[in-house]
Amino acid sequence: MKKLKHEAELFKAALLAGIQYAEARKAVEFEATDSASDKALYVYRLLVHDQRIAPMPEDQISEKSIRHRLATWYAHQLPDGHPLLR
Repeated sequence: MKKLKHEAELFKAALLAGIQYAEARKAVEFEATDSASDKALYVYRLLVHDQRIAPMPEDQISEKSIRHRLATWYAHQLPDGHPLLR
């Protein structure tokens, strides 16, 4: 897994975009007490279910791999020349 240059910032933005996607789809309503890990796992599974991203084998799913997969997904949504892609 190749680390992205601004992976932490991309993950934060991806998590916000994923939460907005899930709530707009009326699939879930997140509470303020939900952890970022739980939100990330739910967003990952929803994106896999909606065939927005390819699933990983179950034995490879970890918090680190989910963060990376969401950051990569979001990076592909950004236009060329975006500051997070530099």
